Amino acid sequence: MSEQIDEILLDAEDKMDKAIAVAREDFSAIRTGRATSAMFNKVMVNYYETMTPVNQLASIQIPEARSILITPYDKGSMAAVEKALRDSDLGINPNNDGAVIRVNLPELTEERRKEYIKIAKHKAEDARVSVRNIRRHAKDALDKLMKDGDAGEDDVRRGEKHLDDTTHKHVEHIDDILKHKEAELLEI
Repeated sequence: MSEQIDEILLDAEDKMDKAIAVAREDFSAIRTGRATSAMFNKVMVNYYETMTPVNQLASIQIPEARSILITPYDKGSMAAVEKALRDSDLGINPNNDGAVIRVNLPELTEERRKEYIKIAKHKAEDARVSVRNIRRHAKDALDKLMKDGDAGEDDVRRGEKHLDDTTHKHVEHIDDILKHKEAELLEI
């Protein structure tokens, strides 16, 4: 295969890897029965008129499976951090004792688990769509190479086969991540 085809395929694979990384990050933000610091990656705090992730404004400790201690570095941001946590879609009720914010995670109800699984499925579908769009753009680039005469038809077809295999592998990877997240959510 030509160098241009290899470049297109490598670029597509790199972008698909990034789509999976984004999906993993999205999944980690979905709360399960256990506390994780990753739950707070998407929680944004209005810190002096700048939206800042809570994990950049505070240390997050997990002393027990369903208990979290959040200690803001700047005590002046305590109220803003507490408000952001309360307003987040995590379904938590933070308690501020002046020094730390305590969060006790309630047991997930069956209804809430099903809701989180729906969210996970939606995020997985977004990731699959992203991977398919990357595939479509790469295929268009390969077709353009063939049309312009920069690559032979056989090379382009081999490149498309490789692209299809890569796409299939990445979609399967997303499905595996989703399956793992569903099992985690259903675990009591």
